[in-house]
Amino acid sequence: MTQIHEIQAVLQAGKPLSEAGAVMILIHGRGDTSQGIMGLAEQLEHPEFAFLAPQAASNTWYPHQFLEPTERNEPYLSSALQTILNILEKTLEFVPLEHTFILGFSQGACLTLEFASRHGGKFGGVIAFSGGLIGDTLQLGKYKNLEQTPIFIGCSDIDSHIPKSRVEESAAMLEQLNANVTARIYPNFGHTINQDELKMARNFMQRRA
Repeated sequence: MTQIHEIQAVLQAGKPLSEAGAVMILIHGRGDTSQGIMGLAEQLEHPEFAFLAPQAASNTWYPHQFLEPTERNEPYLSSALQTILNILEKTLEFVPLEHTFILGFSQGACLTLEFASRHGGKFGGVIAFSGGLIGDTLQLGKYKNLEQTPIFIGCSDIDSHIPKSRVEESAAMLEQLNANVTARIYPNFGHTINQDELKMARNFMQRRA
């Protein structure tokens, strides 16, 4: 497979991975950077967490909208998923999956949900700020059992990038995958992260760590 994102740097913050009780992998959105999403580490600070943030090549994980057929976003999408897997395999040397979290915003939120669903297993938590599962149609057969992984999806009802219908469809699909899903739709809110979403993320972290 052509390497696109895998050769980019991964930022680290918080507790050293070898000493951490839990890990948060942060996935930035289109046009953002690992440095930008790492700003959340300060707002979600927890003494036991290591924070890791990969960087997308040209600041974009895949070129087209997430509602397009997945093949239109290849080979970028596969490279992005592989990048997260590479990080996860490294973190699992120190921290079990049950104490591993993945959080993303926008394009990163879509990638977060897609990765967790394809990987399966019980994560400490999966947090998607403004996102949904990827593809023109959702196919249950390509995903795996999430074994009661806590998942939070938050999104505006008027988000121009993430249709409310896809948020709802994704939540329903994740429940079929045996995830413990909390989805919140915020009326007339912008394409950004609000304080309620951050509170939910902190609650997830506190429960597991």
